[in-house]
Amino acid sequence: MNPRKITVALGAALVGCAFGIASAKLPALTDDQKAKAAEAKAKADESAKKEAELLGKYQDRAADNYKRAKVQKTSTTTRAVK
Repeated sequence: MNPRKITVALGAALVGCAFGIASAKLPALTDDQKAKAAEAKAKADESAKKEAELLGKYQDRAADNYKRAKVQKTSTTTRAVK
């Protein structure tokens, strides 16, 4: 056989196996697993909410610091020019 034909046949077999594995179904979750998943989701949602609040707080602080620094820089440069 030609080495090219072997490579093509091997590639086709590999794609077929990958399709078979990808289309396999997982078993259904038990009630215990569903409860744990819901608890983990609630915990993740709560921590994401806290992180979003902290991010907003820190962004506000950064904006205030920027505005304060800009006002100070502007006032010092106008004094030096006069």
